[in-house]
Amino acid sequence: MAKERGRPRTSTVLWEGVQRLLAEASAQLGTDELTVVDLGGGTGGLAVRVAALGHRVVVVDPSPDALAALERRTVEAGLSERVRSVQGDATELSTLLVPGSVDVLLCHGVLEVVDDPAAALRAAHGTLRPGGRLSLLVAQWPASVLSRVLAGQLGQALHVLSGDDRRWSPNDPLRRRFDRAGATALAEEAGFAVTAVEGTRTFSDLVPSTVTESDDDLALLRELESLASATEELLVLAAHLHLHATR
Repeated sequence: MAKERGRPRTSTVLWEGVQRLLAEASAQLGTDELTVVDLGGGTGGLAVRVAALGHRVVVVDPSPDALAALERRTVEAGLSERVRSVQGDATELSTLLVPGSVDVLLCHGVLEVVDDPAAALRAAHGTLRPGGRLSLLVAQWPASVLSRVLAGQLGQALHVLSGDDRRWSPNDPLRRRFDRAGATALAEEAGFAVTAVEGTRTFSDLVPSTVTESDDDLALLRELESLASATEELLVLAAHLHLHATR
């Protein structure tokens, strides 16, 4: 059986980054049970893993269907008491959550699709307590140019490279993509101090599935991804950037 491609092959790198951020927040705030918000957390793939570490998680998402699936997942995992759902979007956080009540906010794959990324980050900043942490994951456009070229979609690559929003066509599911400077500036303008930037999915989307059909090759790919995530010269190649920031 062929291994899964794309995101599942590199989820370990992102998850390790999230765990480090949670551990740092726990040490700084002096508690093993953090209040964590997963903004746009959907069906709870990440929220359940965070709750399993002993934290309390609030998933904020505009989709009632996704939140219904989340509730089923938490029941199956035996974590219903640690995960709750709130229907709403990113810019409504100030009315959905008590300001200054959140220890860690996860904002993964949200800024690419919301109407106003700056407003979403300002709302996120307002929910965090002083010293609270932000885990921000954004799609990066240089990697999209490379992947389009390697797929033979030269017109789409040119569209990403020359367009203001870095989309590969009007049918692109993402409304925008970022680079390191743009994402960092957006976070800082919202009041955050960016403390680390890591890359995820640097190679995985480019590797043919036949190359990673063995467990040994998958292990090598994960090691490559792990090293690349913290290699300054390779950050520009990462499909996503994971920013760690504090309020």
